[in-house]
Parts: sequence; structure tokens; C-alpha cells
Amino acid sequence: MMLHLIAIFLGIVIDRIVGDPPNWPHPVRWIGTAIKKLTNRWNRGKNTFQNGFLLLITIAIAVFLIVYGIVYLAYSINPVFGVAIEALLIASGLAQKGLKDAAMDVYQPLVDQNMDLAREKLSWIVGRDTDGLDESEITRGVVETVSENTSDGVTAPLFWAFLLGAPGLWLYKAVNTLDSMVGYKNDEFRDFGFASAKADDVLNFIPSRITGFLLIVLTKSHQTRSLRQRLGIWLQDAPKHPSPNSGWLEAATAVQLGVELGGTNRYRGVTSHRALMGSPIYQLEAHHIKEAIRHMQKVTIGFFILFALGGILLGIT
Repeated sequence: MMLHLIAIFLGIVIDRIVGDPPNWPHPVRWIGTAIKKLTNRWNRGKNTFQNGFLLLITIAIAVFLIVYGIVYLAYSINPVFGVAIEALLIASGLAQKGLKDAAMDVYQPLVDQNMDLAREKLSWIVGRDTDGLDESEITRGVVETVSENTSDGVTAPLFWAFLLGAPGLWLYKAVNTLDSMVGYKNDEFRDFGFASAKADDVLNFIPSRITGFLLIVLTKSHQTRSLRQRLGIWLQDAPKHPSPNSGWLEAATAVQLGVELGGTNRYRGVTSHRALMGSPIYQLEAHHIKEAIRHMQKVTIGFFILFALGGILLGIT
């Protein structure tokens, strides 16, 4: 248990400091290549719905077994070597530094009033149209992205790492990658991507809610409401989001910052209306991007402490 916790802690530290150097090989790219090849072969004909389940099972089991084999071999050679390898595998599955860097890439031109560059950088991390967005809407895009991905990219992988080690983390990453590639409700993927989308929802269900709760409990509130009142607003607003999990993060962020998230977005010229979460006590401004980053960092630490203590106590009992 202790070796496992040390590996997770080191993985968090490595990701926080180093992140994912762009020129380094990354397992997600290999997983994505495998998904693309199997999708081209199986997303055709009359059995696309069943084939979608086959894709999910094939990719998830293959990734889990490969990572399990690597970790098992590393620990069998030497416990210290095992911790090092598992820590690197965990670090490569987290996104603290990547999220921070992507957010700051928008923040800097925004405070420099270089709106065209800020809109361009935002378009790299969101699917919505960014042309013509003002400071408030650009900030909203970044804050929503950092908030949602605090669970998707950091605490949900950690949750599965605590349960199943690096193989569990990469099982989650495989499913998350499947969802991002085939989990769309369009004509091409509605049937084929159903299994992957639902599996991602299931794997994110618990960590998203724990993360939202910790966000409210551990971060600074920018309004005068009590903790109980803020938790009540969170519980009321979170289910409004079309995603079964993302709303628990965005609603918590909106409550803590005293801002309003959600609203009108455009995707390739098509208008989409999202339910509003939070109250517009303050207008969204560039500094809220840094606040969202601090939220992510604090919640990551709190999430580790919570589960590490739980693991130690279970080990003792």
C-alpha cells in the first residue's frame, strides 16, 4: 500500500512540474491510433451498436493488461524500480500542468488586450466558435474548461489509480479517449459510440461529485453565503448541465467564484443554449482564469490527502 501511495504522490509531483513535454511519446497517442484503426474497420454495416461494445472491451482490456504487465515486471525486478515506473505511468496520465499551460496561453494575451490571439488560443481548447467573443466570454470558456477537466484530467484518473494502481488509471484514460473520439451523438457515431460514452459517464460519476464537493470545501469563496448555502446551490445547479458529470465541477466553480457559467455558445454557426449555473455577483474577468487554476491545484492536493488517509486507515484495519 505504501509503495502504491508513494508512486501516486510522485506521479502528481512529476505532472505538476514537468507535465507532458510535447516531443515525448505519449500513450494516449498510441491508444488513439488503435481506436482509429478499429473504428475504420468496425463502424460500418448493420452491427455498429454491437461493434461499439466490442471496441470498448477490446481497447480497455488491452490497455489494462499491457500496463499491468509493465508494472508487475517493474516491481518484480526491484520495489524502488517499480515505484519509479508506476509513478511515471501515473504522471503521464494526469493533466495538471497541461491544463494550467493551456489556460495561461489564453490568459496572457487576454490581459495584454490582444483579443485576436486570446480567441485563437481559446479555440485550441474548446469546441465552440470563438470569433467575436469578448473578455467575459473568453474567460468563461477557459474557466469552464479548467473546471470540467479538473475531474476528467486529474482527479478521476487519480481515483482509479487509488483503486487499481497505474493499470486502473490507464483503463480510465483508455475509456476517456474512446469517448473523446467516438462518443458523439451524430449520425456517424450515435450507435457505435454509445458504449464508450456511457462507460466514460460511469467511470466519472463518483470522482466528479467528490471533486465538486472538495472544490467548495477547500477553496476560497468570493461571496458571503455560508458553506451550507453554497452546497445547496451546488446541488441545485449541477444537474442542469447536459453532461451527467461536468455540471458538478462547473456549478461548484461558479458558486465559489461568485460568477455565472453556462449560457449561449455557438458550434460551427449553430447556437446552443446551456443552463445557467451560479449567480453573476461578479462579471467574469481574466483573473478568474488564475482562480480556476488555483482551484484545480488545491483540489488535487485535497483529493490525494483524502484518499491516501483512507487507504492508510483501510490498510491498518
